[in-house]
Amino acid sequence: QVQLVEYGGGLVQAGGSLRLSCAASGRTFSNYAMGWFRQASGKEREFVAAISKSGLITRYEDSTKGRFTISRDNAENTVYLQMNSLKPEDTAVYYCAARFEGTSLDANVYDYWGQGTQVTVSS
Repeated sequence: QVQLVEYGGGLVQAGGSLRLSCAASGRTFSNYAMGWFRQASGKEREFVAAISKSGLITRYEDSTKGRFTISRDNAENTVYLQMNSLKPEDTAVYYCAARFEGTSLDANVYDYWGQGTQVTVSS
C-alpha cells in the first residue's frame, strides 16, 4: 500500500501562484510514477501532469503547459505541483496519484490516490 497526502491548496486570486505537495509513505516512492489530477464541481476528473519514477520525464495537460511544473524529491518521498498564472478555470479539487508502471494520462490506471486538496481561484 502507498499512502498519499496532499497539502498546499487554498484560495488565490487569478494570476497568483500555489504550490501543492503530496507526501507518500508505505512503499519505495521511487518505484512509482506520479500524477496530478483535478476534478471541478460537476465535471469528470481530468489529467493535469505526470512525472516518471526518476523525474526525468514529465507530461502536461495542454492548458497547464507553461504555467504548471511537476517535480519530485525521491529522498523526501514528495511530489510537487507548482502552479503559476492561475485562472478561475483551474478551480478544482487536486489529487495526486501513484502508479507502479510508467506515466499515464489515464486516471483509471493509477493504483493509489490521495484524498485531494481544494484549489479555488477567484477572478
